[in-house]
Amino acid sequence: MQKEQISDKEAIFLYASFLLGSTALVGIGGDAKNDAWLAGIIGVIMSIPMLLIYSRLSNLYPGRDLFDILDEILGKILGKIVSIIYTLFSFHLGALVIHNFAQFINTAAMPETPIIISMFFLGLVCIYAVRLGIESLSKTIGLFFPLLLIMIFIVQLLTIPNLHFENLKPFLANGLKPVFKGAFTAFAFPFTETVVLLGVFSSLKTKKSAYKISFFGLLIGAIVIISLSTRNTLVLGGLAGSLYFPAHVAVSMISVGDFIQRIEVTVAITLVFNVFVKSSVCLLVACRGIKKIFNLVEYRSVVIQTGLLMIFLSYIVYDNIMLMTYWAFKVYPYYAFPMEVIFPVIVWIVAEIKVRKANKLKPVEV
Repeated sequence: MQKEQISDKEAIFLYASFLLGSTALVGIGGDAKNDAWLAGIIGVIMSIPMLLIYSRLSNLYPGRDLFDILDEILGKILGKIVSIIYTLFSFHLGALVIHNFAQFINTAAMPETPIIISMFFLGLVCIYAVRLGIESLSKTIGLFFPLLLIMIFIVQLLTIPNLHFENLKPFLANGLKPVFKGAFTAFAFPFTETVVLLGVFSSLKTKKSAYKISFFGLLIGAIVIISLSTRNTLVLGGLAGSLYFPAHVAVSMISVGDFIQRIEVTVAITLVFNVFVKSSVCLLVACRGIKKIFNLVEYRSVVIQTGLLMIFLSYIVYDNIMLMTYWAFKVYPYYAFPMEVIFPVIVWIVAEIKVRKANKLKPVEV
């Protein structure tokens, strides 16, 4: 089978869309309240060293995905153990994203429809996309993501009459502690979740473009996320940090004359697209992990089974929306820390040592 390839532009849009995921809806830096914008900026800065490490690993082992890298650096046994951990992490993350989407649909649009219906149909679309492959998925993202950015920009402009800059005051009213707590949450969700993208960046056409993709993908994603979070604060004030879906509420307040109203459907469109991208990538990486662990010939052979299991996990993972919010902002950053920071740092250090040893052993050309 011909190797799948994605261009740098498609990879940048994939990266940014993955970052947006469900984050654009639930927001960031809830603990920081009206200083959420500052928490977001600090979260981005905190994540940069880790993104450089992810990019370095991709550059050291071009054409190899996360599981190939783990196998190469850690050996067959330890590499397989860590591969299992990342497979489960990607699988679980995909289920969490699907649940976030379904809770929004159930709360804001179709409260009487069983929540499993939304999960099932989104899961089916993700299964279909992953069966087609990362190349087809990335081309779809390359086509629609610029339109999505235009839509977000227009909505931001329409929100201007509802902006109240006094909502940003008082600055640091509760000190730096809530800001850094919010920054740590943003660091873990979503900025360093991009470790999962190492599972698909083996398909890059240009083998040494990981730094470029990470930089521009982070730039686009961070600007959109922080601007949306700031808009929510400017429109809703301190209330933004206590709402489940502040973006939906903020946009629902837009009213320009008698002809531009009730445009919160744009939030739903943005959410559906980005959640589809993120959950599809998570499913794809989980399937590639299963392929590596069990030495399968093709990851597509387990996509349907894994996708259906992901839908089932998304249904049982939370009992209610309050538990979902508590997990996302209070528990998840600590749960994800080993996969997003500890393991990558260890793997990177070992990789640098091995590369330097290999370079020393190379014969000197005369």
